[in-house]
Amino acid sequence: MERTALLGRLTWRLAGVAEVVPETARTATLVLDVAGWPGHRAGQHVDVRLTAEDGYQAQRSYSIASAPGESQLRLTVERLDDGEVSPYLVGELRAGDAIELRGPVGGYFVWEPGAGEPLLLVAGGSGIVPLAAMLRRRIETGDATAVRLLYSSRTPADVIYAAELERAASLEGIEVIHTYTRSQPQGWTGYARRIDDAMLAEVAWPAAHGPLAYVCGPTSLVETAASGLVAAGYDPAAVRTERFGPTGG
Repeated sequence: MERTALLGRLTWRLAGVAEVVPETARTATLVLDVAGWPGHRAGQHVDVRLTAEDGYQAQRSYSIASAPGESQLRLTVERLDDGEVSPYLVGELRAGDAIELRGPVGGYFVWEPGAGEPLLLVAGGSGIVPLAAMLRRRIETGDATAVRLLYSSRTPADVIYAAELERAASLEGIEVIHTYTRSQPQGWTGYARRIDDAMLAEVAWPAAHGPLAYVCGPTSLVETAASGLVAAGYDPAAVRTERFGPTGG
């Protein structure tokens, strides 16, 4: 039974595009209908494959943005100008089109409600996507886990899910802290630099509370945040990371 389930996840499926929702100037969310979707856990990803008319294929992995309880699968993709896949997904794909995908993939960078430990989410840029799935999971289940999200963006216009994050921050037990590294809103009194140890010391749950931490973003941000949390006393096994580099797309 377990092997059958694994083979099912590794099978390529056709996903119909129901909608393409712009998020920022460089990102869009693909809303997909996937027949026979086996379900997923918050934090997992899928592989997406495109095939050209001449048979050339390109494949990339994208984090799942939707909560496990949603009826449609959502992928939020950032367009990379030199990418092979992301420019098509963000700029060319339309409702009614179809793409190939397989998954869900991954069992390490996942979160489920009920563990009880406070949750620290640290994101940079499009690294917010799998963490947003965790936040959505927390909200859809009515779980009471205390959550702090520290999100680094270049500018306010680069914040993905801005309105949704603002709504989430109004809920009991959820805090959203932004830092803007290039430009800030007029009158901004919050963080205006890259994530560093001093910022983590101010934002992160004390290690004595036994928190879980999930960090996703560019490699440099992930390494800084993960090492900073461990230096602050976090159990290394409780700091889970997912990173992406400057290439791909």
